[in-house]
Order: sequence, then structure tokens, then C-alpha cells
Amino acid sequence: MSSVYRFTPLFVALAATMPFAAQADEDKADGFIEGSTLNLHLRNAYFNRNEKNHKIEDKREWGQGAVARFESGYTQGTIGFGLDAHAMVGLKLDGGSGHAGTSILPSEPGDKSRHEFSTAGGAIKLKGFDTELKAGDLFLTNPVIAGGESRMLPQTFRGVAVTNRSVDGLMLEGGKVSFTKPYNQSGHRRINTYYSNQTPEQNSQNLSWAGASWSGTEHVTANVYAAELKDIWNQYYADFDYTYEVNDLVSLNPGVHFYHTQDTGQSKLGSIDNNTWSVHFTVAAGYHSVTAAYQRVNGNTPFDYINLGDSIYLDNSRMYSDFNAPNERSWKLQYDYDFAGLGVPGLTSSLSYSRGKADLTKASQDTQFYDFYNPDGKNARHWERDFDLKYVFQEGQLKDLSVLLRYSTHRANAAYASNQDNDEFRVIVDYPINVF
Repeated sequence: MSSVYRFTPLFVALAATMPFAAQADEDKADGFIEGSTLNLHLRNAYFNRNEKNHKIEDKREWGQGAVARFESGYTQGTIGFGLDAHAMVGLKLDGGSGHAGTSILPSEPGDKSRHEFSTAGGAIKLKGFDTELKAGDLFLTNPVIAGGESRMLPQTFRGVAVTNRSVDGLMLEGGKVSFTKPYNQSGHRRINTYYSNQTPEQNSQNLSWAGASWSGTEHVTANVYAAELKDIWNQYYADFDYTYEVNDLVSLNPGVHFYHTQDTGQSKLGSIDNNTWSVHFTVAAGYHSVTAAYQRVNGNTPFDYINLGDSIYLDNSRMYSDFNAPNERSWKLQYDYDFAGLGVPGLTSSLSYSRGKADLTKASQDTQFYDFYNPDGKNARHWERDFDLKYVFQEGQLKDLSVLLRYSTHRANAAYASNQDNDEFRVIVDYPINVF
């Protein structure tokens, strides 16, 4: 492995502690009690996947989730102390009898927790000199470690995280986690990856990361991150997004995302040397927008990321497929419309079509770790069509309640996969409640 890409937890620790030298924030803390908030998030989720392939039963499950999150303020003083706590529960409303496996409920058929699963956790926190440190159970969202938010309950991680905002528009962060609580189970487990044939013995002991996010320039955002999944990979990420306002109605938005992933340490998932990137260009005119995107995977293993998480900041990651097979090229065309243009504020829609192709005869033939190689996969192709319709109540007792309808159709030829033809329908109702 080339030393130019070497990244260690020591570097994370140094990067995370550097911000403490920043100038102290002169604003006083709100107080431990005065700055406290309690929020309740209710989510009702129904997933139905109609698998078209022979001898595979349809999967459909329905559940109700609830997440309560308490966040205290900080005690007075140069270094303030605080406490965060959360509790979450998932209830099965329907599912099973041969139709389990949509991922919103525990996947083991004989698991009694399929009817009800719950968890609780907390984190202590310190704040001073524009820097905040949290230790415990964490809700994380960044390009290299993001907890899954697309199911009934969110994913959390157990470890330490540091953020600093000394410079306006610049956020620095770093941290290290050793366990994750997936969105469809009660307990914690070690961290593994989404696309590998990983056994428990191959799970990583921890993941360390550091990064910077810039939004201090008008119409520009940029991110740079690095992470080490111990004994599996080093992963590096960068993006740049720019919005140019032609006039009051028309804007142009180009952007690019890039990941480099390379094996490290014991290389528990074998040799990895993968560059994956995507570019997009969006034209927005009034209440309409059209986006064209191109994505490319360069490497004989797929682009992979943390299991059950959302740390895939690529343009062609869709509802079903990520278009991330080894050496895959994919295109996407997407149209979005805000119905406020027709006098219905809160109603939005999105329609997209994505298509990818790859030569899977060039994928790694060592299928112990990644099972993408296909001697007949010279002309592997697949496509996906997605439609979203969402309404957010704007006023009244149901203000902020949202209803999201999602429908996806995915088809693949035999060279790509023999069991991935499906139609999927989801209904997700979110009701966020601010208690105090």
C-alpha cells in the first residue's frame, strides 16, 4: 500500500484536538436546564417489495417507530457540561408468514424481537472554545460514517466525536467509534460493510474519521473527509458544489463527489483499490428542476460503505440500487417539481431514470470477499426508475407531519444478476413533535 494514502487513528486524534487552541466563544451558555430540548419523532413505515424472480416470495412489512431525544444545554463556565439521551422503540404492525425481509424489522424469522424491539442510550458532552466533544451513543451524518435514516428507526454509533466551529462557515470534526446499533435491531454490534461477504470474525474493531466542511462562500459548499475502518480500508472523500443564479428564476448547479478506498492493516476484505466518482448538473427554473448525472466506479471490487448506513454521497445511489458494481458506469436523468407553483405548498415530486453497465468478467475473481465476478458478465446491464411524492402539512395541528410515497422499478439482465427484478413501494409517515 502506498504511504501517500496512510491514515491512522493518531492522525484523527491530532486533527480533532487541534481546534481547542481556538479563541474562546464569548457568548455565555444557555444553561443546562434553560438550553434543554426534548423532541419526539414518530414514523410509520410500510415497505412492499414485489420480487419478480422465480421462487422468491414478495416481501412486505409494516411498523411503527418512535424516537425520543433529550438534549441538555451546557453548564456555565469556560468548559460547559451537558448530557444527551434517547430512547427508541419499533413495533410490528404486519409482516412475517414468509414475507419478512424488507429490513425495517429484525430479519431473523424466529426472532421474537420481530414483534417489538427497542433501545436506549446517552452521551455526555463538553463544550468550550467553540469545540464540542461527545462520548457515548452518537447520531452521525457525514460522507464516511452516516447512520441510516431511511427505515423505521435511525442507526446510532458508540464512541467519541469532536466538532469545532471557530471559523464562520467552517466545521471541523473527528472521532472514533467501536460499535453500531443498526436501525432494525435492539443491541449493538461491531461494524461491518454493506456489500461484502463479511463474517463476524472479519468485522472491524473500530472506525476513525476526520473531516472539514465549508459553507462560508456564498453558493459554494465543499467537504474533505478521511476515515480508517480498522484492518479493512482507508477511505477518502471530497466534494464541491456550486450554484450560479442566472436570474431570479433560473439557476445552474454543477457538482462533483469523489471517493478513494484502499485496503489497510490485515486487509480483512482482501485487496481494495477503488476510485469512485460522480458529477451532476442541475438546471432549476421556477418550480421545476432537471438533473443529469454520470457516475463511474474504477476498481475490480465494488464501491462499499458501512452496513445499513447512508455514507454513500454519490449521485446515482437510488432507492434500490447504488450502481456501484466493479468498473460500473451509470447515467441518471431526474425531474423535480414543487407544487407550490400550482398553489399547493408542501407538495413536491421527483421522477428519475438511471441506467448502468459493467464488465463483470473484470471483477475480482476472489469471491471470498466480494461476489460480483461473473464469467458471463461481459455485458452486464440494469436500470431503475424511481418516483417520489411528498406532502408536508404547512399549518394546523398536523403542521410538519409529512407523508412520503415512493415507488421503484428495477430490472437487470442475466449478466448483471439473476434475482434483482423487483417493484418496490414504500409509504413513510413522519410526525416530528417538539415537546420543549
